[in-house]
Amino acid sequence: MIKREKRVARENRQARVRRRLRGTDRRPRLCVYRSNRHTYAQVISDESGKTLVAASTLALADEQKRTGNRSAAKRIGELIGQLCLERAIGEVVFDRNGFLYHGRVKEVAEGARAAGLKF
Repeated sequence: MIKREKRVARENRQARVRRRLRGTDRRPRLCVYRSNRHTYAQVISDESGKTLVAASTLALADEQKRTGNRSAAKRIGELIGQLCLERAIGEVVFDRNGFLYHGRVKEVAEGARAAGLKF
């Protein structure tokens, strides 16, 4: 019962944030999702309805033993920042996807900022 309530609370936070955030072609949305084992990040243009860039810790499974921790999340942030800059995306809108801004979500944001992405 508690697990369901936590999921519903996250979905409510997600909907509340999504009402305000829109990713455009000029400034797309950087959406972060975290599961128990992996962290996923993708840059989405809501105008065209396309995912422009995506990265996840699934790709880091070979080089890092653990993929569900903060260091792996920071690495994903740096990787998504590099991929965005290669595709001439300099600014994004950060979408925490209903998750609280701490831990792995915060590390993705800091890694993307360290790579040169602005938001």
